[in-house]
Amino acid sequence: MFKDIPVEVGVIFEGERIRRNDMQVELGGPKVDQKFEIAKVKPMDQIEDGKVVIVGPDLKDLKEGGEYPLGILIEAAGAQLDPGLEGVIERRLHGYLNYIEGFMHLNQRYDIQIRLGKKSFQKGLNTFEIIGKVLYRLFKNELPIIEKLQITFITDISKIGSLYTDALASYEARDAKARGLKDNEVPEFYGCVLCQSFAPSHVCVITPQRYSNCGAISWHDGKASASIDPKGPIFAIPRGDVINEEKGEFSGVNEAAKKRSMGEVTKVWLYTAFDHPHTSCGCFEAVTFYIPEVDGFGIVHRTFKGVTVNGLPFSTLADSTAGGRQIDGFHGMSLEYMRSSKFFAADGGWNRVVWVPKEVKEKVKDFIPKDIIGKIATEDDAKGIDDLKTFLKEKNHPIVAKWTTEEAPATEAETEATPVMTASTLPISAGGFKIILTDAKIYASKVVIKKDESKTEKR
Repeated sequence: MFKDIPVEVGVIFEGERIRRNDMQVELGGPKVDQKFEIAKVKPMDQIEDGKVVIVGPDLKDLKEGGEYPLGILIEAAGAQLDPGLEGVIERRLHGYLNYIEGFMHLNQRYDIQIRLGKKSFQKGLNTFEIIGKVLYRLFKNELPIIEKLQITFITDISKIGSLYTDALASYEARDAKARGLKDNEVPEFYGCVLCQSFAPSHVCVITPQRYSNCGAISWHDGKASASIDPKGPIFAIPRGDVINEEKGEFSGVNEAAKKRSMGEVTKVWLYTAFDHPHTSCGCFEAVTFYIPEVDGFGIVHRTFKGVTVNGLPFSTLADSTAGGRQIDGFHGMSLEYMRSSKFFAADGGWNRVVWVPKEVKEKVKDFIPKDIIGKIATEDDAKGIDDLKTFLKEKNHPIVAKWTTEEAPATEAETEATPVMTASTLPISAGGFKIILTDAKIYASKVVIKKDESKTEKR
């Protein structure tokens, strides 16, 4: 199937990491503003089957070590295809591109980051034409419902702008269509293990009120994907019994998580960031992080430049929660989840959020309660924890009422220690050994998170 391709192609290469020193070029990524991948269902007569179009410089024309914009347009046709399957086709790009030796694909939609390794480039993987051939064969082989397929790669900066804007509009239209349905109105949810090559114990649970972490798969997308490819990476999860309605615990979800994570994850609470939070992969759009000094949540998205209110950048917070782990108080999620009425409902929802970048705040402002929106700080309002405390007090944020005042501290007899972190399994690495604490609860009078300057990469 791939004898004419200069590199190997197969599932064995999923999860392959290409470090900066080993890359030929990077396409998209955090330093590039305009990048996207999108699928469109078209009439049969508008597609030339097997055609690969390159608009702009090809791979061999890009400077080694450079970072470039990229748009990928997949146009598909078939008697049984309809626009409702566009998101399903689109998300398959993540898996298929990672099948290619020396070609790493991360994230989704408008957040894609792709690296081509030097070794594969030197073997002859030096044109998008080859990438297109691989994608064409994989799509046609694994999704027979697709009768015709045409693929376009755009690197021309003068052409990508309008297409990028159109892609954003398409994503929003899909997301808006998926809003309204509630979790208690459906008998089943959907699971996705597309990211298990990077996060082996991660099982993404997709419900009507909780999008996939990557923000690319709605409940409707999950249903469509499971129906056209029952043995694929997206599958139905019977909702089962409601064990805890407030925290979002369902027997069917627990069973699916345990089975698909090989027993690593046994319990998942969908509406909270504590105790048994949903696992995080690595393709999430944003990270929620607990700020113990104020007992509130901060949120940071993937493209945020700089450091958050606790002094850490997105990359550090992402590394702290990714990999399919359940980390108490840390949660990878989609931006669409922030528009849901189940958004950390068990923790207080938006009344628990104290800091969020202004870009994200603008995107979801219509879904933030009017009485709280002005009380949530952005990077313009608070650069550090002290600034944040002052801002929250001045704005009378609801979280302030929960604080214990320093003027009237509780006596030792009145104080009951509460855990600042709990986890069903908590791995600790030290001295070359990995120590796992089971059902751990860690108590502390004070928690301070500081950036380790000695490990900061010099640029």
